[in-house]
Amino acid sequence: MADRRIRVLVAKPGLDGHDRGAKIIARALRDAGMEVIYTGLRQTPEAIVTAALQEDVDAIGISILSGAHNTIVPRITELMRAQGLAGVLLLVGGIIPDEDIASLKKAGVNEVFQPGASTQEIIDYIRSHVRRATATETK
Repeated sequence: MADRRIRVLVAKPGLDGHDRGAKIIARALRDAGMEVIYTGLRQTPEAIVTAALQEDVDAIGISILSGAHNTIVPRITELMRAQGLAGVLLLVGGIIPDEDIASLKKAGVNEVFQPGASTQEIIDYIRSHVRRATATETK
């Protein structure tokens, strides 16, 4: 496992049809040496967790702008626990009001990245929190 790159699943749940930010993050992670699986638009929590399980990912990045984060994200964390994905990082980015961050973290989100977060900040967070980080990544 020492030569395995960090694997990150990037997903757009719900009816949110704006994916430019998710694609920018996916490209930045790829350029940083991570293996990225982008699931595309309008994914259900079930589809996201199933893909994460099948792809054996180290982290899941959820991009959500629709305001449905308080419904969708707890469902994702519930499914992750049920599928034994407790060791997989769950990151949420998008339009998340400050007052919702604590409840998302209590539900199982590791970190929330709001507008203005840099791609380097996200890359650094993933690298410092994924246990399988390897020498094959570009620093």
